[in-house]
Amino acid sequence: MAALSIDRWIAVVFPLSYSSKMRYKDAVIMMCYSWFHSLTFSVIALLFSWVDYSHIYASCTLYLSKESDRIKFTIFTVVFHATSFMLSLLILCFTYLKVLKVARFHCKRIDVITMQTLFLLVDIHPNVKQRCLVEQKRRKQRATKKISIFIGSFIICFAPYVITRLTELLPFVGINRHWGIFSKCLTYSKAASDPFAYSLLRQQYKKVLVTVINRLLRRDLYPSSGHNSSLDTENDYSLQRIS
Repeated sequence: MAALSIDRWIAVVFPLSYSSKMRYKDAVIMMCYSWFHSLTFSVIALLFSWVDYSHIYASCTLYLSKESDRIKFTIFTVVFHATSFMLSLLILCFTYLKVLKVARFHCKRIDVITMQTLFLLVDIHPNVKQRCLVEQKRRKQRATKKISIFIGSFIICFAPYVITRLTELLPFVGINRHWGIFSKCLTYSKAASDPFAYSLLRQQYKKVLVTVINRLLRRDLYPSSGHNSSLDTENDYSLQRIS
């Protein structure tokens, strides 16, 4: 997610120099670091035997088996969540807020042109003018809505689990099993919902999804008719553009 946000930030804020700033080599480095980051913490946890089934979280996760390793385990857990959750959150906030700033700037420019056009077209129908103003308002809210979903879902799904894992490091704190399972399920739900959130929020994907559903429905209603050829061609072209 952090890598995606960096890519979007460069594409939106530096559109003319995107190809020079985000090269194939840079993308490979980011992806390699993501895998290296994950594998490093996993291997360290396995070497110290800190991976076991936890009844609190109903899953195989970080687990302190020996009290003599509490200090090492505490340091490892704090560093793990600081470099995973906090670092990703900082990158997400920085990049998407920069993207939002650029989006609002462009919206203001479009609004000025729209208002000037509406002012010059004196004989324009009131319904058309009203639709332009409504679309203008939606345009302002669209970028804010998307970025709020990206950052908000990350915080809502991961923050409870991270706070719980850090809180349980205190020897006098006990974690309720139901809360532990719920917080763990939230982290899984984030991974399961990301493909839908990142695709369905884009207008192109929505249009292609609607055409695919319409095509399937028409095939069910008219299985022997051949009037869907033009729709199939248009949909295949849209899928190729997105891919």
